[in-house]
Amino acid sequence: MDVFYPKYYEQFVCIASACPDSCCKEWSVDVDAQSAAYYRALPGSLGDRLRQVLQDTDDGTIMTIENGRCPMWRQDGLCRIQAELGHDALCKVCREFPRLRHDYGDFVELGLELSCPKAARLILSDDNHCWVHVTRSGSDVPEYDLEVMATLRRSRNDFEKFLDATALPFPHILAILLLYAYDVQAEIDGDNPAVLTWEKNLTDAQSFAKSGDAQSIYDFFLGLELLTSKWADLLKSPVGQPRWIPQHKALLRYFIYRYWLQAVSDYDFVCRAKFIIVSCLLVGLLGGNILETAQLFSKEIENDPDNVEAILDAAYTSEAFTDLNLLGLLLQ
Repeated sequence: MDVFYPKYYEQFVCIASACPDSCCKEWSVDVDAQSAAYYRALPGSLGDRLRQVLQDTDDGTIMTIENGRCPMWRQDGLCRIQAELGHDALCKVCREFPRLRHDYGDFVELGLELSCPKAARLILSDDNHCWVHVTRSGSDVPEYDLEVMATLRRSRNDFEKFLDATALPFPHILAILLLYAYDVQAEIDGDNPAVLTWEKNLTDAQSFAKSGDAQSIYDFFLGLELLTSKWADLLKSPVGQPRWIPQHKALLRYFIYRYWLQAVSDYDFVCRAKFIIVSCLLVGLLGGNILETAQLFSKEIENDPDNVEAILDAAYTSEAFTDLNLLGLLLQ
């Protein structure tokens, strides 16, 4: 099996109590069935405490939040379960976070979650964007459409090559991506192979662009599930005039790497391209320290499946995400 991952993946080490945020804050932790059964069978004070805080829901078992934190969080910033029982005793989510794994059967892509501050620092400082390719034993028969996956992998590779070579302003790159997305979608739907003619895409995008409405995007995101008051405050008081810096390009690479191939699940690439574009645009519009803003965006949006689905659906239903509005915000 072929395994691919960005070079920074191997550099990640949890900074534990030195973390400026915490994966033990705000989130209710999903506890897998095997771990839940193990925790409930533990003797002693740790077992008693776990039996108090584990809660069964329609979607599975969770670790309830107390005073804004996981009840297993200690004052020194470490996890009581890990401290007393070791790393292997952690539930699946806590063992793996912030590591990502996209298993497509005959190949796997690994990555890191932007919602982790240490991972965000690695992702946004990725100036050489090197991929590592290793071969490991074992492979499953892929369940995806081979032709669609071939289209997605080739088109992603073509766009990444363009991204490596171009010195265009960042908003122009996003506008080119938007028009290229429709060519990729057409190929998925059975049309001719998509060719990235970025000069034509940019000329066409500029001819379509009118003034855009950023407030409609802020309002849309305020209507999603909000985890923290800090995120709500950012959406209510954005900078509004982005200062695009090299880290925004690294942010785009992260979103491309994470979401481009996922269109193989439903053959809908345009909505994912818009998700990528809107995510980059919003982080820029909100301003502030890009590391903090991008990490908070990911925590609020990427780690909430309902929010992600709402944005994918809004690609076709929301006035905020129309092509004209996005091109207006990017090019006017």
